[in-house]
Amino acid sequence: MPNIATALRDEVTRLSRREVRSQVDPARKAVAQHRRDIAALKRQVAALERLVAQLTRKVSGARPEAAAEAAGTPRRFSAKGLQSQRSRLALSAGDFGRLMGVSAQTIYSWERATAHPRKEQLAKLAALRGIGKREATKRLQQASAGTSPSRKA
Repeated sequence: MPNIATALRDEVTRLSRREVRSQVDPARKAVAQHRRDIAALKRQVAALERLVAQLTRKVSGARPEAAAEAAGTPRRFSAKGLQSQRSRLALSAGDFGRLMGVSAQTIYSWERATAHPRKEQLAKLAALRGIGKREATKRLQQASAGTSPSRKA
């Protein structure tokens, strides 16, 4: 005949396992559901990131400076680069300043690296990077035509 202590211990073990299982099973199901939800959200985020990248590429084809701003990439400035850009366009500091909307002295300060352009001016510099001599001359003529009536008045 089995010992009463052994029988009691086995019964307590059986009942405690049953009680633990009844408490753990709902938690296990909830964890499994949370994992499925997290996986679905990760798939959704990945799809949205692909869509954003696709739209950014479309926008960057239309306007490179807007794509750079949207992507959050900081614009870099180099005084030597500004000098070479101005000489490539064969513009005086005054003419280049008129294109940029600043004075000739400001252009000289930027080229000597004693001053640094602001964000808006960096965006204008980036926009001017893609133009050639003819386009620069055309823009200068348009700017001159736009300001000459106000000088006469």
